[in-house]
Amino acid sequence: MPQLSKQLVSQAPAAAGALPPSALLELPEKVLQFGTGVLLRGLPDYLIDKANRQGIFNGRIVVVKSTDGGDIDAFTRQDGLYTLGIRGIEDGREVSENVVCSAISRVLSAKSQWADIVACAANPELTVVISNTTEVGIQLVSDDISQSPPQSFPGKLLAFLLARYQAFNGAKDKGLVIVPTELIPDNGTKLEAILLEQAHRNNLDAEFIDWLETANQVCNSLVDRIVPGRPDAATQAALEAELGYEDELLTMSEVYTLWAIEGDARVKEVLSFERADAGVIVQPDINLFRELKLRLLNGTHTLSCGLAFLAGFPTVREAMDDANVAGFIHNLMLADLLPGIPYQVDEKLGQRFGMQVLDRFRNPSIEHKWLSISMNYTAKMQMRNVPTLLHYYQKLRAVPHYMALGFAAYLLFMRATRQEGGKCYGELEGQPYEIQDEKAGYFLDLWARLEPAELVRTVLHNQALWGHDLSALPGFPECVTRYLEKLLEHGARATVAHALNRSVEQNVAV
Repeated sequence: MPQLSKQLVSQAPAAAGALPPSALLELPEKVLQFGTGVLLRGLPDYLIDKANRQGIFNGRIVVVKSTDGGDIDAFTRQDGLYTLGIRGIEDGREVSENVVCSAISRVLSAKSQWADIVACAANPELTVVISNTTEVGIQLVSDDISQSPPQSFPGKLLAFLLARYQAFNGAKDKGLVIVPTELIPDNGTKLEAILLEQAHRNNLDAEFIDWLETANQVCNSLVDRIVPGRPDAATQAALEAELGYEDELLTMSEVYTLWAIEGDARVKEVLSFERADAGVIVQPDINLFRELKLRLLNGTHTLSCGLAFLAGFPTVREAMDDANVAGFIHNLMLADLLPGIPYQVDEKLGQRFGMQVLDRFRNPSIEHKWLSISMNYTAKMQMRNVPTLLHYYQKLRAVPHYMALGFAAYLLFMRATRQEGGKCYGELEGQPYEIQDEKAGYFLDLWARLEPAELVRTVLHNQALWGHDLSALPGFPECVTRYLEKLLEHGARATVAHALNRSVEQNVAV
């Protein structure tokens, strides 16, 4: 079986993958990308390939491998080509698509090919820098940018920008649009601050620092797409048999895409690939998208994981196959969390986002375990859901019953039955599960000595956990207590069914 390569593209147009036209393999290099990971391949690189196919962006990517781990030989053997297998649910319909992405022109190693990377700074067609160096990558460290290469990602980027400044004699129109995709809030703002601080620490000229700050734009961005990466061996073999070629870089991805980028009209013009996919959004404020993701996707996960797990469903998809648990998740998200978002949200936009999230939860190709979601349960509850709960009360002055049930299930999930080797374990149908939460010991003590009603009030009153006295919310402690008692007496499945049947009559003002 042949291997995916430029030669295959030119000789085998009938292969099953959506092969790119040969002309796309000759497009100029317009993007420098720090990172070779699957998220970059599954989102930005795919989106640029999609734009190129539509004749919009017309540029390829030079990829920098910053770390020592792994190798770049597979990219070399395949001429930067890789297949993206897109699987999932969109608008209630199952999607299965294979696309050969051709946006990567070459992959260079920072360790052994730093001179080649710096040489790209003199390319007048280069306009964009993208990065995903994990959260650890955007940190300020002492770094000498004259090294080959500098130690840190910001150091490497600063050295590259200095080379560009020198290559074009400080021309203002040769500044770059820099879009970090690391999963930290205000990633662009933090990266720009580090670049400026490192420039001062390296005693760089004031003229360069002015060019760095005024000619370049470092944009905050938010990415959201589940990209599991390489499939298991059996799936890989089956897909390669279907495609008719071998692919060492075969990457699996969900259907949903979101890349929200904070920028002005110039950024929008440079990032012209925005026009190729509705999932790419360039606008001056992206906080709305961060809030929607945090409250509706992450917040729903957090308030559902204990209940769904205790109901006997190990994964998100299995829970969505159960009418009652799926009904709870739907109502929790759209009836309680959406109106409680502490941000101005257009209801139709919020509903649309919520329905997309529900499609993602139903994806048969992704196995997302509730136990994994339950890690750091308490911290996630505080960050993702407490602001929503408080805003719901401020806005509606009513008890959000689905949130109350989710909170009750959280308390029951945190009931440890034994402690061993510094770890706490709960029990479900005779089987232990690990409670991976730094407050597990606190809950172990409470469950050992308090009855449910007192336990609920003690936990809700603990301002060190929540930053607020949640026991003061009218009707909320009583509602959580009733649900906790029902969970203890009847189990999670029966309690969910009961909550759904009585949801209308319970939604009363307080």
